Amino acid sequence: MKVGVLGSGGVGRVLGAGLLKHGHQVMLGTRDPGKKDVREWLSQTPGAQTGTFEEAAQFGEMIVLATLGRVVGNVIDLAGAANFAGKTVMDATNPLTDEPPVNGVLKYTTGPNESLGEAIQAKVPAAHVVKAFNSVGQGLMVNPQFSQGTPTMFICGDSDEAKAQVSGIARQFGWEPYDCGGIVSARAIEPLCMLWCLPGFLRNDWQHAFKMLTR
Repeated sequence: MKVGVLGSGGVGRVLGAGLLKHGHQVMLGTRDPGKKDVREWLSQTPGAQTGTFEEAAQFGEMIVLATLGRVVGNVIDLAGAANFAGKTVMDATNPLTDEPPVNGVLKYTTGPNESLGEAIQAKVPAAHVVKAFNSVGQGLMVNPQFSQGTPTMFICGDSDEAKAQVSGIARQFGWEPYDCGGIVSARAIEPLCMLWCLPGFLRNDWQHAFKMLTR
């Protein structure tokens, strides 16, 4: 599959490299394809391509959103909303403010009855947005190893077909997807980033993941 990854920070570079590792074609979209860290990633990642946000969105049969949550709307504008139409959009963003955490708890731009995932779906109504990979740090996103078994990746979205596509990637990346329903469930999934980061800010413990247990 051809995947356009919008965002050239750590999350975008990790997800892009992971997709390449598992046989997908990848174009990393960025504001400035010529900047140093993007050029370095390109030289160190065989088969990768880079381009503008618009070029990456046009390239992808699937689009991955891997930017800061507070700029994702502007990134979509630069990429061109029409380039999202009919495509699965894997949304790995979180609505983080630029303020420091309070007693280890991150601050969000959203309230309890709204989510960034819903806002993105409203901005690109012809696309199929699936929230995923927002509840774990970039160092553990691709094929992490845990002694207690396969970790759970919580996902949600309104399209069953799109969720199946994202679930396939999650399994390639060593996760067991758990379908939480429609995109409205991003209201529950996005705060998991707060919970995941809490041990990190309190005890410098970043080596963990969530697991859904059933009986």
